[in-house]
Amino acid sequence: MAHPSWTRPLGGNAAILPLAALSLLLASAVPGARALELGGRTEFVRAPWKVILTSYTTNVGQSPAEYFFTLSLDELAGASLGGLTIQQTRGADWQFPFDVERTRAFLGVPRREGRPIPVQTSFEPDARRFILSFPEPVPPGATVTVSLRPWFNPNQADTYLFQVTASPAGPGPVASPVGVGTLRIYQPNDW
Repeated sequence: MAHPSWTRPLGGNAAILPLAALSLLLASAVPGARALELGGRTEFVRAPWKVILTSYTTNVGQSPAEYFFTLSLDELAGASLGGLTIQQTRGADWQFPFDVERTRAFLGVPRREGRPIPVQTSFEPDARRFILSFPEPVPPGATVTVSLRPWFNPNQADTYLFQVTASPAGPGPVASPVGVGTLRIYQPNDW
């Protein structure tokens, strides 16, 4: 028997799904279906759920530094990726500066880069938060990497954490948490 909150009687034994559940069902069943839009808000049907942070420079104060944040969109995401928010949530150094103008994005993964993706970036230094938007949204099924470039690595060895959220392209986007990128910065031995 169906859960009572999922159905409404229509006379006799007929029942219908609420509009939200029906939209979700259709969007997940039809590849390339439009984003789930309810009440003027756009949501992922299947949001990205994992971020990988890669850096090839991991010593204190090392320069040049580049941090790659990679995530994949499910083919049945239901919406293209319209933007990301990346925020430092842990780490001993809260002052190391970024060169926001050199932020870039591309399809693929580090060291196997595909086509560049236009990206617009702002940085809120007090909150340690990047807000990125993609003028050409990243389509479902794609793997995208964003490169953030600090002038140099943090000045203190520690494990740095960056919380990532993804926003779908469309009106009134509802952000979804993707995960936490982990960056370990080491103090090299001087012996």
